[in-house]
Amino acid sequence: MIQSRLELKRYLEEDKKRNPLCYPFLQKITYSENYIIHRYLRLLRYYEYYLNNRHWYNFLQYSYYFIMYRRYVVKTNICIFPNTLGAGLQIMHPGFRRVDIMVRGGDNCTLLPLVLFGKKRPGEKGTIIMGDNCYVGTGATILGPVRIGSNVTIAAGAVVIDDIPDNCIVGGVPAKIIKYK
Repeated sequence: MIQSRLELKRYLEEDKKRNPLCYPFLQKITYSENYIIHRYLRLLRYYEYYLNNRHWYNFLQYSYYFIMYRRYVVKTNICIFPNTLGAGLQIMHPGFRRVDIMVRGGDNCTLLPLVLFGKKRPGEKGTIIMGDNCYVGTGATILGPVRIGSNVTIAAGAVVIDDIPDNCIVGGVPAKIIKYK
């Protein structure tokens, strides 16, 4: 959770390192996919900051970032709820992603398109906890409540329904450990 300006700056710098813009001006005027992702992450982080620090004197900033964040959710089809994923989030390409409010992710996570975090059954309680340095492949589905360790690679199309230990590669339906790193 982003509580201070220093923390906001750290989150923005980490996200920028993981999602670089080679020629920012050129990408902005051509509206490239990297610029769209960069803009989405900036709006997400500012929205998180103003959501966690809601006061009467920054109501206008909160409203602006809320509206812009919602517009980019519709425009990009990427729905990452605030305060769910840590600093250094990397989004590889535009495309459907849904990270619900019940997810608690670590730092330096990579999400590819068509990733879904959800519940096994409607109305079920529990959280999905992800460690640091996780890589989630295209089309992966993670159904909670589960705990995913640090340094885990989830293969494309995998369906995770059980806990995953640290330092391993998982794949398949349902996901099984393929190899330890």
